[in-house]
Order: sequence, then structure tokens, then C-alpha cells
Amino acid sequence: MTDEMGPATPTEGRFRVLPGRDDDEWLFLDVETMEPTYVPRASVPAPTPTVGNRVEATISWDDGPVVDTLTVETETTVAFVETDEPIFEAAENCFERARADGEPMNSRVTYNTDNEANGVVYTFAEQPGRRELLSEFRNGGKPLEPLIDRTVRPDEIDPPLSVFVIDPEEPFVVVYIVLDPDGLLDETVRGTYL
Repeated sequence: MTDEMGPATPTEGRFRVLPGRDDDEWLFLDVETMEPTYVPRASVPAPTPTVGNRVEATISWDDGPVVDTLTVETETTVAFVETDEPIFEAAENCFERARADGEPMNSRVTYNTDNEANGVVYTFAEQPGRRELLSEFRNGGKPLEPLIDRTVRPDEIDPPLSVFVIDPEEPFVVVYIVLDPDGLLDETVRGTYL
């Protein structure tokens, strides 16, 4: 990003906000290129984003990355959690179907009691090394963007969404995309796992 002939050109783009390597920074993951940029939280102007927000931002590089401008585009949130709570049945069934088919991942739509879609659950078989997949989602190595993009359908399902990346005591990691962040399902998942 630096230019030996003068100041670096600012980077403009759309980013998914993820946790940084510590509490003093954010990870801005470019939603097009999936390039990561770690920025100091103190450099981020108001409105302060929340993990999972999609933002439009300009980042300057004169003395390291500094966020000059920021607009929150969608207030989707993402939570990352390790848990010893039993995983919900839809996720367990989703994983068992993947295992029966010999696939490393699977997905299924979940429904409320009125038979209306209320979420999409994805399961990913754990790789060697416990907690590795959770870390990959957290640091952008395994982007959430394709899963979110696949869920959003104009005129049907629009952000904001709630995304829960859950690492249970099972041989898989769950990504649960809840369609209504103000609904009962969101409240239930938060109450159980966060």
C-alpha cells in the first residue's frame, strides 16, 4: 500500500467488520477481494461499528492504516462462540446428512412453528486441530461473505441478519444465519449460546 514516491493512495471499499487480533483493533475484511486490513479501533470514526456490520470505508496509509470515513451499510451482527451446551437438533441433523453423503459441509433452511423460514444452518466438519475452523471464520481465512450473500435475496430477505458461528463439543462447526435479528429465534440462540 505504500508508495516510495509519496503518500500511499487511500483504500476505498466495502468491508465486513470482524474482531481484531486484540481488543484494540478491528479486522476490516474486503467483501470483494477478502483482503484483510487490521485497523486500530481508536482510528475508526463514529458511528462505531459492531462485529459483523458491513461498512463502506476509506482507509489511509500514511502512518499505518487509519479509517478516515466510515458508513455502516448493514447492521448484520456476527458472534463467535465456543460452547459445551448441546447443539440444536437442526444442526446435528444437518451434519449427520453431510456425513452420510461423505461431504465436509451441508446446509438446510430452518422453519418456525408457522412453517416460515427463519434461518439457514451450515455445518462444517472439523479439520485436524481443535477450534481451527472457528479461528478461520473469526480471522477471515474462511470468509462468511459467500454464506451471507447466498442467504440474502432482494425483495425476500434483506439485511440485517444475525450470524452465529458456534463451535460445540461436536466434530463440526455451525454457522447459523438467523433472518430476523429481533425475532424469537435470535433471542433463543443468544440465550442458549452467548
